Amino acid sequence: MLDPIKRRAGLSALAAAALLALTACGGGSVSEQTEANEEQAAAAGGDCGEFNILVHPWVGYTADAYVVGHVAEEELGCTVNYVELKEGGPSYQALASGDGDVILEEWSHQAELEAAVADGTAVDLGSMGAVGIIGWYVPGWLAEEHPEVLNWENLNDFADEFRTSESGNQGQFLGSDPTYTQYDEAIIKNLGLNFKVVFSGGETATVEAFEKAQKNKEWLLGYFWEPHYIHAEIPFARVELPPYEEGCDKNKAEVDCDYAETELKKVASKEFMDSGSPAASLVEKWTLSNEDQNQIAAYITADGMSPEDAAAKWVEDNPDKVEAWLG
Repeated sequence: MLDPIKRRAGLSALAAAALLALTACGGGSVSEQTEANEEQAAAAGGDCGEFNILVHPWVGYTADAYVVGHVAEEELGCTVNYVELKEGGPSYQALASGDGDVILEEWSHQAELEAAVADGTAVDLGSMGAVGIIGWYVPGWLAEEHPEVLNWENLNDFADEFRTSESGNQGQFLGSDPTYTQYDEAIIKNLGLNFKVVFSGGETATVEAFEKAQKNKEWLLGYFWEPHYIHAEIPFARVELPPYEEGCDKNKAEVDCDYAETELKKVASKEFMDSGSPAASLVEKWTLSNEDQNQIAAYITADGMSPEDAAAKWVEDNPDKVEAWLG
């Protein structure tokens, strides 16, 4: 977990005016009146206190978390903690234990979500504004020179081209983080493809592999997704798998279809939502589009900004959107 952001202490306009009047009249001590004003401001706007944002390991989620955290800190006076955890079970356990207050970008862990809502530990807050698209991708140069690879039925004809030292006598399929929502091994098996999944270990390694493959014209087939800033920087092409149909991914061992497009959700601890914290209202109203998330992520990656600075820049450039979140 990252160190908590330092809390921004500030008086409301009412408190500041009261302090000015006190100074002019000379009554009471400044410290006593400051304390009273802070208490009055907290009573009027709700005491935010600690706000624990769960952070999953991809840069788009980092963009979500730090934008929400920046607004919560600067506008609501929250003490924001960023809690780094894997998605799925670990994060739902954190909501139940109180170690985490919100999941800002829930992809496809429907069973865990339904169980947490049913046992009263979590609240499904609906769409966070973005749509998740997982699929099989190749670098743009490959799609342009060998468009046949964009149909899954032709992949075995090119398996030898995709071979690596790690895949042996099979073509390599580059997975990402094995804890992500993925069932590529099942798809490969059930479609009879002569490929082996080799996990890169995470987002950064996968991005680097696709960048290298595009630059050096290397054969690469792998798992990737949207929203993601990298689509604006290098060309990708999606491989056409058997189309998704309702229920075709219900049994993960028998999946033989493409991934479904996913409405990304916000999920919060029920205790947090019932607490009266102004951060709960912020999360309920907060949304972020694919385009906005990609912009913030690009600040972090392409421009080398810290997540804090990237969030601050985006918030400064988008006051109308932030105003809507604050109601």
